[in-house]
This record gives sequence, structure tokens and C-alpha cells, in this order.
Amino acid sequence: MSGLAGRFRELWDEIAPVGRDADSGGYLRYALTPPELRLREWFREQADLRGMPVSGDGNGNLFAWWGDPPTDGPNTDGPNTGGAVLTGSHFDSVPHGGAYDGPLGIVSAFLAVDELRAAGVTPVRPVVVAAFVEEEGARFGVPCLGSRLLTGEIDADRAAGLRDAAGVSFAEALGHRPAGADPALLGRFAAFVELHVEQGRALVDADAPVAVASAIWPHGRWRFELRGEGNHAGTTRMADRRDPMLTFAFTVLAANKEARLRGAHATVGRISVEPNATNAIASTVTGWLDARAAEPDTLHDLVEAVRAKAAERARRDGTELTVTRESATPLVTFDGGLADRLAGLLAAPVLPTGAGHDAGVLAAHLPTAMLFVRNPTGVSHSPAESATDDDCAAGVVALARVLEELACH
Repeated sequence: MSGLAGRFRELWDEIAPVGRDADSGGYLRYALTPPELRLREWFREQADLRGMPVSGDGNGNLFAWWGDPPTDGPNTDGPNTGGAVLTGSHFDSVPHGGAYDGPLGIVSAFLAVDELRAAGVTPVRPVVVAAFVEEEGARFGVPCLGSRLLTGEIDADRAAGLRDAAGVSFAEALGHRPAGADPALLGRFAAFVELHVEQGRALVDADAPVAVASAIWPHGRWRFELRGEGNHAGTTRMADRRDPMLTFAFTVLAANKEARLRGAHATVGRISVEPNATNAIASTVTGWLDARAAEPDTLHDLVEAVRAKAAERARRDGTELTVTRESATPLVTFDGGLADRLAGLLAAPVLPTGAGHDAGVLAAHLPTAMLFVRNPTGVSHSPAESATDDDCAAGVVALARVLEELACH
């Protein structure tokens, strides 16, 4: 294990400096910006070193192939026969995010290929390492954008028109209109296994380095736009104000309360204010609600309760409220037979997660599973996110065993 941990560290150090902010220690690897583009170049370099041809899908997703892509049409069999086995993850980060969320799955996939080759194993079905674009949604606002495009879960024209904070569209950043759904390519894959750092402390509590995922909570993003009347902070009487910031503050507190009452999660981590001046009452406040729950009905009730409370407060404050759903992901239950099979193969615990992943999108289209690697801090989307080299090596071994099971027998 120590030798593999050293090889992991050597490969990891090649990407560790890319996009790291010197002040926060976190990463600014937004999709299709210079840091993420450098990592995409690194992906091609690693694939080339291993003799793995790289293809794209016209949506910004990259695929490195170990074994020739099948040419006899879409695969209709299960993960045991025919079709390629897909693995990998993403490079992009949230603002000042952690190092492991996403890239760990790609580095581990290349190392798993190395492990299988070193053992003299030859796949009877292709193994494909993927780098999906804009998984976090931090630049263009829609999470898992690349996998949604590939599977047809988002319209290509809508995706092309998504814009970042600077007004750059996804099509402009990509260099062309995204191609959209690719049923032929998707049909080549018999299974997808994504390795990811755990975004919690369950593996710390279980004293285990690796786990298999069982499900992803339903979740989504809603934009709350509140409009009032901008005015002077020093001359406008309190009784005369139509201040959307008051409505927004109440909405944030309401989201927190309603989520706690339901055992769900609600977060408002992004806000935009106009005119954004210290001595001016805001004219418009826009906030984004991230809501998650174990069951779809709970999620629906949570969002509706927050919407109702915000609307009532807006009436009292003399402000106007518009709520827009920007994205929604249903409850994802990973292929039960595949998850059970992998848990038995690895003697690993099985855990649910509240975080979204490309695996959650692909699960609606092909047998899908996830592996988690222990995170000692339990913190994610933060510079405090971490994993030991030994645990990462254990993740590589687990992934290699899974790929061998699915692609080599």
C-alpha cells in the first residue's frame, strides 16, 4: 500500500497547485477557465502516457478509452456483458473549494488502470475515464451540466445561453454551441462507477477507508428575487421603507427553521444586492436556496413552506417576490444489485449522501454506483476538505477491483 500511496502523491502533486488561491488555500477551478483548462490538458497528457485515446461529446466532457469503443451500436446488456465501463469525475470547483472533490475520482481512475495493467489484467470490455464539465454549477448556475447535456436532461439551447457573472455564455466559453444529447455514446456504456471523497464523517465513525453509496437525496436550487424601493439610508424614515433586505433576511431564517423541523437541509450561500451600497437601501435582493431532503415529498413541502413564508413577509414589507426553480434532481437510488455486489466485493459499508454528483444524473440511464473515500475532517466545499494518501490508495485499490469485476471477466 505504501508504494501505491507514494504513486498517488506523485500524481496528485502534479495538479495540486493548479487554481489554488494563495490566501484561502481553496481552489478557484471554475469550468472552462484557465485553471480548469490546464487540468483538462493534464487529463489528455495522462491519457496519452497510457495510450488511451481521448474523445469528446461536443458538450465539454472528455473520455479516455482503454480498449476500443464498441462499434456495433448501443449496449443493451448489463454491467457483466458487453459495453464499456465508465469511471471518472470532474475538475471544476466551487469558489474556494477543497482539493479532493472531483479530481480525486479522475486521478484514482488513471491509477486504477495502472494497477490493473501492472497485474497483467486485460479488460474484455473498454474502461473509460471521464472528466465531466461544470459539475458544481459554480460558473453557469446549473450543476452537473455536462452529464445533463450528454443524457438530454437539459436542452442544448438553454445550456448554450447560460451565462456566468461576467456575462459570458456557456457556448462562448465552450467555443461552440453544445451538441446536446448523445444517445449513441451513452449507449456504449454498460455501467458507471464514480469514486469521490466523502462529504461527511460517516466513514470516520465507521473506521473504514472506503464505502459504497446507496442513494442521493433529492435536491435543487431555487432563485428568490425580491424587489423593493432603493432609497437613501439616512433620509428615508423606517416607516416609509420598502426594503427587500428585510424580506430576504426573514426568508433565510425561515429556510433554516423549516429545514430543521423536517430533518432536511436548506442553505442560502449566495446573494446579489443592487445597488450594493453601504448608504443605500437595496432596490433588489436575489438569493439562491439550496434545498435537500431524504424524500421528495419532504423536499417539496420544505420549499413550499419557505416560499409561503417569504411571500407573506413580502406583503408586510411592501416588496415583491419571484421564485424560480433553476435545477432539480430527483431521489437517486443507485442500482441495488450493483451496489450490493460492490459492497460485498469490497467488504465496505453502504452509505447515503446528500450531495449531488454526475453519477446521480447518469443513474437514470445506466447501472451506476459510487465509492466514497474517507474524509477525516468531514468538511467539503472548503479548504479543510482532506484525505490521507493511504486512504486514497485504498480507494484506488477498491476502484481497480471494481473495474476488474465489471470489465475484465
